[in-house]
Amino acid sequence: MKRFLLTLCILGGSLSLQAQDKQQVTVEKGTLLTIAEPVSDQYRYVLFPRKNFIIKRGGIADMKSVYGKEVEVVDFSYTKDGDTKVTLKRTDGKKFFRNFKTVDAYLEDALTSGELTK
Repeated sequence: MKRFLLTLCILGGSLSLQAQDKQQVTVEKGTLLTIAEPVSDQYRYVLFPRKNFIIKRGGIADMKSVYGKEVEVVDFSYTKDGDTKVTLKRTDGKKFFRNFKTVDAYLEDALTSGELTK
């Protein structure tokens, strides 16, 4: 009886681990997204440069300047972990923080955390 319960627990655990695979979001070049305000004090899945690098390059390190900005997907790739890494460019033609043409983001994680919206 103990062996049966142990086997049942191991089987149930292995099935639940397989069910936790990430669902990939379909994305194409030119897809429009909007940068939203992060839940915490900084972005976690939209990979903006750190503030000291922005200041070194002569930019203004104000994260509030990107809230609500519309961006488009310029390029995308799939990582080994199954994540979709996208490269984003502003649709109004300006640069992020006056210096950076593009930024990268992990699409699924950014969408679920609310940092990006469709």
